[in-house]
Amino acid sequence: MSAAPSSVDAARQAGGLEVTVARDFDTWRRAVSASFVPLAVEADRRSAFTGSMRGRHLAAQQTSMIEIAASSHAVMRTPELIAAADRKYFKLGIQLAGTGLLLQDGREAVLTPGTLAIYSTDRPYTLAFDGDFRSLVLMFPHAALDLPADAMAQVTASAISGSEGLGALVAPFLVRLSENLDAVAGPNGARLVGNALDLVTTLFNGELDARSAASRDPHQMLLARIHDYIEANLPDPDLSPGSIAAAHFISTRHLHDLFRELGTTVSASIRERRLARCRRDLRDPVLADRPVTAIASRWGFTDSAHFSRIFRAAYGLPPTAYRAGEG
Repeated sequence: MSAAPSSVDAARQAGGLEVTVARDFDTWRRAVSASFVPLAVEADRRSAFTGSMRGRHLAAQQTSMIEIAASSHAVMRTPELIAAADRKYFKLGIQLAGTGLLLQDGREAVLTPGTLAIYSTDRPYTLAFDGDFRSLVLMFPHAALDLPADAMAQVTASAISGSEGLGALVAPFLVRLSENLDAVAGPNGARLVGNALDLVTTLFNGELDARSAASRDPHQMLLARIHDYIEANLPDPDLSPGSIAAAHFISTRHLHDLFRELGTTVSASIRERRLARCRRDLRDPVLADRPVTAIASRWGFTDSAHFSRIFRAAYGLPPTAYRAGEG
């Protein structure tokens, strides 16, 4: 991130670690949009504004982890800014100090210290802080979360406690990771980020399951069980609409109808999840000696040529080039 020397006390990169300390509002407004996605930024007391960001951007994973400390202000993701974007991200925030308010999808979450909440950059949102605050933000592509984006729309702008349940396991890990950002840049950085996203997936999968159970909606409960079944059986090359339907005692036609309501297909959902796992494994240093074909097979792709074609179609590079860090 860059800024004019006269308005920034410190803006430096050390081994990929980026730190910005802004002492005027206009510098902060530019830095926020450069660090995340383009945002409209407002503040009542611009003349007294101060803010700082410390974080790391992992280009290969299209993932950022940034700790923010600033005066009161608000950021808005507007329809105009969304229309100019071609990538969709989730942002998971953990409130560390102060209070805030998050609004998206007709819901609002009051953010107090220890609270987690997720929101998506492809729909309007407002995030406002009424005083000095500190927060941690993990931003990652939709595809990095092994849960359907449409299902995640049910839990945006929902406050989740970081001191009980799954939140008590996830929040401390993310905070500790943010305190040791140098480790994220090391040889195991991609694996640490993968572990973090696995924990986030587990957190929101649990949240969705709890909501389905609480609603007692048979339709939602069935979908939750089907998604869990697919996740558990991704490595099985025989996983198919027929086997999924049989496991849940429904017709294949009914299964297809369920996924059509979600705006996708059963096969596309399986393929996207498998590709996301392969993509992560290809950048995992622990698996650097494992052949690409073995990684593909590990996640149910038995035809290496077919795997290479659909991987390139999804990510713009063949698997070997992606592994070599060309993209």
